[in-house]
Amino acid sequence: MKKVYFKTFGCRTNIYDTQVMMANLRDFELTEDEHAADIVVVNSCTVTNGADSGVRNYINHVSKEGKKVIVAGCGAMSKGESLFAQKKVFGVMGHSEKAHINTLLKHDRPFFEIGDLTSLDETIVHEYTGKTKAFIKIQEGCNFRCAYCIIPFVRGNARSQDENTIVEQVRKLALNGYGEFVLTGTNIGSYGKDKGSSLGKLVQRLGAIRGVRRIRLGSIEPIQIDESFREILREPWLERHLHIALQHTSETMLELMRRRNRVMRDLELFCELSEQGFALGTDFITGHPGESDAIWQEAYRTLEKFPLTHLHAFTYSKRDGTPSALMKPEIKGDIAKERLKQIEALVHAKNIAFRQARRHVALDVLVEEYKEGLFIGYDQFFNKVTLQSERDVLKEWVNVTSYEILGECNHANF
Repeated sequence: MKKVYFKTFGCRTNIYDTQVMMANLRDFELTEDEHAADIVVVNSCTVTNGADSGVRNYINHVSKEGKKVIVAGCGAMSKGESLFAQKKVFGVMGHSEKAHINTLLKHDRPFFEIGDLTSLDETIVHEYTGKTKAFIKIQEGCNFRCAYCIIPFVRGNARSQDENTIVEQVRKLALNGYGEFVLTGTNIGSYGKDKGSSLGKLVQRLGAIRGVRRIRLGSIEPIQIDESFREILREPWLERHLHIALQHTSETMLELMRRRNRVMRDLELFCELSEQGFALGTDFITGHPGESDAIWQEAYRTLEKFPLTHLHAFTYSKRDGTPSALMKPEIKGDIAKERLKQIEALVHAKNIAFRQARRHVALDVLVEEYKEGLFIGYDQFFNKVTLQSERDVLKEWVNVTSYEILGECNHANF
């Protein structure tokens, strides 16, 4: 059997997509050793020009080692044709072709199978290679058209996975010992809009499955937190952390970015959820074209009011083919980086304050790895916890009642 190695770039959705491809391999041997592989499948990301460069550099690297390279994922949709024409890769496969990977990898001639942007995965993943938690893709695509984002054009419009299929997958994974489930997709808050359901109704069903201990949600848009979602907020299996994408806290910038959220409504929502005990994360872009000094100062002062605990922030990176790529004036990279540092420091301080205010709350931790003499996991607030223990607690759930609050994490002797 020829050996296949998967290299995954980008988001949690790509992690799931890689597992789908792995589950459909029949006549090949999976390897976690890149050097031992005959075939390398690159599940690529194309969210920025920089992401494209990273994928291209990796492809060049493994090609020089004589590997047969197949490109999949979002980069297959945006750059696959040029990579194939330049003979940089042996094959290109689009999102809809994941179930056919076993047949495609048998090809003895180069192939280009881009497929379509209307499909949904039918493969049910029963196990996750090397993972302590399970990722469940509940939908694909996005109907939003934010000015800086290419993803709707490489993953298509929003479409929801069948609810019963999702329930069956979670039930089987729970029987296989998985207790934490991360719901992912391109825009999970849109789940059910095309099927007369909602994210809240789906999660309510999943929480009732025996063995489900914690459900974690991917990024949600502020306007997608409706009444059905509010009904699950006090459920014990819902992680006490929500990631709600703001992208900015200036009305001017939100309009330039073609966002659907509005600052004051966002602030009211965050305060409401904070009062219910949630840790709250967000996305934020600094340095998007048009972000003047005055706009930035206003946005920073507003961000200070938000009860944030986690941050996924990045400097704006031009993505060819998007409206933002043509906008002026552009913001210098060093200015964007300085603004990024400012908000990272702000939210880091807020995170420490959050943990200190809850220093007597017991932490429910799923231990995910062992590294440099410490067990590492995440609690119900999605905060990192390190454990010193004589006992092997890897992949176990532990309840920590006494711990020290450090700058980057909480630490306990267990």
